[in-house]
Amino acid sequence: MGPVAHEIPADVTVQAIVRAEGRRLQMLVRVPLVAMQDFNFPQRSDGYIDVEAARAMFRDAMMVWVGDELNVYEQDTRLTGQRLVAVQVSEPDDRSFATYAEALARITEQPLSNATNVYFENGLLDALFEYPIRSGTSNFSTDLTLGRLGLRTITVLRLVLPNGAVRAFEYAGNAGLIRLDPRWHQAALRFVALGFEHILDGIDHLLFLACLVIPFRRLGPLVAIVTSFTLAHSVTLIASAFDLAPEAAWFPPLVETIIALSIVYMAVENIVGVKLQRRWLITFGFGLVHGFGFSFALRETLQFAGSHLLMSLLSFNLGVELGQLAVLAVLVPALTLTFRHVVPETIGAVLLSALVAHTGWHWMTERGAELALHEFRLPAFDLPLLITVAQWGVLAAIVAGLVRLMVYVFPNAPSPTSDHVSRRAPENPGR
Repeated sequence: MGPVAHEIPADVTVQAIVRAEGRRLQMLVRVPLVAMQDFNFPQRSDGYIDVEAARAMFRDAMMVWVGDELNVYEQDTRLTGQRLVAVQVSEPDDRSFATYAEALARITEQPLSNATNVYFENGLLDALFEYPIRSGTSNFSTDLTLGRLGLRTITVLRLVLPNGAVRAFEYAGNAGLIRLDPRWHQAALRFVALGFEHILDGIDHLLFLACLVIPFRRLGPLVAIVTSFTLAHSVTLIASAFDLAPEAAWFPPLVETIIALSIVYMAVENIVGVKLQRRWLITFGFGLVHGFGFSFALRETLQFAGSHLLMSLLSFNLGVELGQLAVLAVLVPALTLTFRHVVPETIGAVLLSALVAHTGWHWMTERGAELALHEFRLPAFDLPLLITVAQWGVLAAIVAGLVRLMVYVFPNAPSPTSDHVSRRAPENPGR
C-alpha cells in the first residue's frame, strides 16, 4: 500500500543510544510506529502488521521520519556518510533498549519476522545507523530534530562513553545542539547564555530589580544591594543543584509565592518610606528565595553540563549578573530621565512602585492559591531527616558568614531610608 495520512500522535517518546569506537559511530534509535504518519504498513488477516512484507517500507519510513533528522557532529564538523545498517520491529513491552548491548543484539541479530505481533498503534520501530569518524575519543554533538514526530516529543538520549559509563539526556521537542561530552569552556559558554536569557525572560526578577532601582540610582547603594542579591541567590542555586532543596511538591509553589511577596514588599517599602538601616539585608534574604527560583529553571538544563556541574552553575550565575547589569544600564538612565523631564521623582516613584505592587499582588494571590492545593506533612523523624537538618545547618552557617562578610565590606552601606524616608528626593546623580 502507498503512503496515507494518519493523525499526529499526542505523545511520542524516542530512545537513542550513541556509541563511538575506532572509526565508527553507532546510533541506535527506537521510535513508535504511530509516529510514521504517512505510512500505512501492510497487515495480516489478524490485524497485526505483516512484518516480513513491510521490510522495505520500514527502511523508507525510518529514513523519512528519523534518518534525515539525525545531525551528528565530530569536533563541530557535521558527519556525512550516514548508513542505515538494519531495522527491527519490537513489541511494546520489549526492554532491549535498557542497554546498548541488548539493543544492538535486538536490531542486528534477530531477523524481521512475523513472529513479532504488533499493531500500528503500539509497535516500535528500531534502527541502527552508522557514521564514519576520525576517532572514537573525539568530542561529539547531536542535533536531533525529531520534534515533528508528535504534538509532544520526548527524546531520551544516552551516550556510552569509552570507559563504559553512560551519560543520559532527556528533553522535549528540539533541544538544538547538544554536546554529549562538553569541555569546560563549552559548558561555561552555554550556561552563561542561559543565565543571561533567563534574567531577561523572567519578568518577576526584572520587577524585583526595578524595585531596587526606583528609590535611588547612585552607584554606592546599588553595588551593596546588587552584590547581596547576587551572593544570596548563588548560595541557594548551588545548594539546589546539589540536592539540598526540599523535594516536596509544595516547595516550588511556595518559592514562587514568596518571590511574588518579595516584589510586593519592596514596592510597598518604596511607597511608604519605611525606615530601614540596611536595605541590602532584606535584599539578601529575598535573594536566597530567588536562588531557588533560578534553580527550577536549571533542572532540565543541568544535564547538559557534562562533568562540569559546578563550572556550569557559576557560569549561569555569571550570565544572570550580566543580564542584571544590562537591565540596570537601561533602567537607571531611563528612570533618571523620566523623573527629570516627565514626572517629579516623589510622585513617579510612588506611581511606579504602586504599579509593580499591584502586579506582584496578583501573582502572589494566584501562586498562593496553587500552594494551598498542596498537602503539608511533617517529615518522619529518621536518619535522612537528621542528615537534611545537618546539611541545612551547614547552609545556614554559610549564609551567616556571607552576611558578616557583607557587613565588613559595606560597613556603611547607604540606604535611602537610613536617615530619611525612601521618598526623599535623592541627590543629583551627576554630582
